[in-house]
Amino acid sequence: MWTRVSGMVLRYLYLYRRSLARAGEVFFWPIMDLMVWGFLTVYLQRHVVADAVLFLIGGMIFWDVLYRSQQAITLSLSEEIWIKNVINIFIAPISMFELLLSVCLMGVIKAGLATLVLGTMAALFYTFNIFTLGLALVPFLGILLLFGWAVGMITMALILRFGKAAEALVWGIPFLLQPLSAVFYPVDVLPAGFRHFAGAFPSTYVFEGMRHVLQTGNVDVSMMVKALVLNGVWLVIGSAFFGWMLGQVREKGFLSRLGME
Repeated sequence: MWTRVSGMVLRYLYLYRRSLARAGEVFFWPIMDLMVWGFLTVYLQRHVVADAVLFLIGGMIFWDVLYRSQQAITLSLSEEIWIKNVINIFIAPISMFELLLSVCLMGVIKAGLATLVLGTMAALFYTFNIFTLGLALVPFLGILLLFGWAVGMITMALILRFGKAAEALVWGIPFLLQPLSAVFYPVDVLPAGFRHFAGAFPSTYVFEGMRHVLQTGNVDVSMMVKALVLNGVWLVIGSAFFGWMLGQVREKGFLSRLGME
């Protein structure tokens, strides 16, 4: 199995090596986001006496981990549709689990590189050291990666079912989750009705936990446990939904339509 998975990972890595645009995408947008939010933070620090504005940079770096993880699945498989290679992928001697595992590993690579670059830039330009989170940094990043995979599987299932008409979901669904995940502000800022929805996402507890660590220096273990439990639920939902939708696509012949659109 690992031979096939590593072969798929190398295939995607070769695409980045031969395409400056693809390689630039891994760093360009995260760096632009960091610069915008970073300079905004500098401005706010000069005019507002609140250290909490540093949470903006932490939230932006953590958000990029979730976003890259989701994009690794959706964009990798969407590109197969765009170049009309999707049928070849599905008839190749590789299982769907191996294919998903390979694109998930690509998400780990992309998110890891982006976090390293952004963390270094944040330390140099804005004196924000992400490593002040200590050992909590590892589970926080892991939770966001896993949730990104779950969201990616749900997104990709919808694209396989509805075709190119649903491609906007690749970028739309993550930003639909962003306000409810309380990335840049505490959950109690949200209206009461929205807080119930926010509590259903593991990402919410990660961002709340990040702010708690930066503010107090202590890890709220209960938040981490809730995030891990919710991650398990979302991964089950995401994989089950993807498997069910893929079965529908194959049964109704939508897969061949994707290869000809």
